[in-house]
Amino acid sequence: MQKVFIMSDPVVFDPSTLTYNDAGLVPAIAQDEASGEVLMMAWMNAQAVERTLQTGRVTYWSRSRQAFWIKGETSGHVQELVDLRVDCDRDCLLVLVRQTGAACHTNRRTCFYTAVRDGEEVELMSPME
Repeated sequence: MQKVFIMSDPVVFDPSTLTYNDAGLVPAIAQDEASGEVLMMAWMNAQAVERTLQTGRVTYWSRSRQAFWIKGETSGHVQELVDLRVDCDRDCLLVLVRQTGAACHTNRRTCFYTAVRDGEEVELMSPME
């Protein structure tokens, strides 16, 4: 079990205190809270962080569509927020989730289904049924 340290003076979280890139985005790594499996990486802006915390449904920013997307809104492969963690430099987020179904748009459990072994790419899993 992970030890939790209590801050002597509670600090109210403000998404504007994160360090965003030039596009106003911060990388967010989604990890399964039960297994510890890394599921995916996507981008959030300050408003996506706020929406995620307010609703408990993980919300990302789509760079290609220039729009918010709530994970699972159309696919049913929902990410329920368990914990949101900020790294030491405040420039990356770890989003612990309860994942329903596939996390990857290819219908695989994780986006990290390809390994490089002995200089060759190896597919580690097939799409989910």
